[in-house]
Amino acid sequence: MITELRLENWKSFGEATLYIDPLSILIGTNASGKSNVLDALQFLHGIVRGNIKDSLDAVRGSNDWLINKSSDYAKLSIAIGTTYNMIYEYTIVLGMLGGDFLIKDQTIKINGNIKYKSRLNQQSAILEAYNDDHDLELFGALEFMYSTLTNICLLNPMPQLMRGFSPVYTRLKEDAGNVAGVLASLSAERQKEIEDTLTQYASRLPERDIDRVYAEKVGKLGKDAMLYCDEKWGESGEVFTVDARAMSDGTLRFLAILTALLTLPEGSLLAIDEVDNGFHPSRAHLLLEALQTIGKQRNIDVLVTTHNPALLDALGTEFVPFVTVAHRDSLTGESKLTLLEDIEQLPKLLAQGTVGKLSTQGLIEKSLESVHG
Repeated sequence: MITELRLENWKSFGEATLYIDPLSILIGTNASGKSNVLDALQFLHGIVRGNIKDSLDAVRGSNDWLINKSSDYAKLSIAIGTTYNMIYEYTIVLGMLGGDFLIKDQTIKINGNIKYKSRLNQQSAILEAYNDDHDLELFGALEFMYSTLTNICLLNPMPQLMRGFSPVYTRLKEDAGNVAGVLASLSAERQKEIEDTLTQYASRLPERDIDRVYAEKVGKLGKDAMLYCDEKWGESGEVFTVDARAMSDGTLRFLAILTALLTLPEGSLLAIDEVDNGFHPSRAHLLLEALQTIGKQRNIDVLVTTHNPALLDALGTEFVPFVTVAHRDSLTGESKLTLLEDIEQLPKLLAQGTVGKLSTQGLIEKSLESVHG
């Protein structure tokens, strides 16, 4: 599992480290750098599956701002822990040559020792090293790192895409437009198990009396699928069936997040920007419960960004060690990452109110300005 992501001169960042736990919360104002962190994960996810151009094209925004304006290179480093107490590290340095991006330098370390180096390349050293002679220890590290980075999912559910028929497919797309197709691709036993869990959580949503959530294949060939839910209303308990076209954006986003948690390979990292976008505050506890419970059951780490004070308050003080604040240095303008528990004034801040209240009033960022200003 990924334990650390280190950024150097990446987009708005100078130097920063994100610590990743089973559930990690990234907070901060607009333009503080939260999405730039997710972009780094997106790039690392892409580079192990292709070349640098395709990987950069998948990153949000213009590549003109990929390297911090104060430098001529950007460095990303990721640490991956294993159940055998091994630590694998992959570091990649990006630069420009003739107006094009290239990989200037790459290293692969095992327990702090360099096992592979590569310079001036267009693909990941993890892929390159497969073609070279290497020992079994490095081979095992390469396979583990490849699997870990491939299983990063940056989920951005788009309800408008979930409302139509979707092809039957085994892996959830990042826009979640194929939720119905993923559910319909499962074995009958596994599909029922997942749909029962979806129903269990969806039935607790405040605006609908949902009795069942499910997907079915459609058409003669059964190559497409649609998402449905059965609702019970009134004393008679009469059932009304609606398809995804009649479901709210919030309900569809909620079902997409649950489906990701339930179908991603074990050991994945699920990252969601503005996880509660479109959610009513009353859903915060339910969303948090799903992220914690299902993530733990399936050994999936979850990283989310949020602005929602209701979600922050739902976390409670026991989650303070897992909250990271993205903020800008008042002198240099560079983005920084600070663990909430490392803020010296935190006890005094918490005496003034909950984390959600402090975030709403901007008191956390102000306390950091006084330190870095």
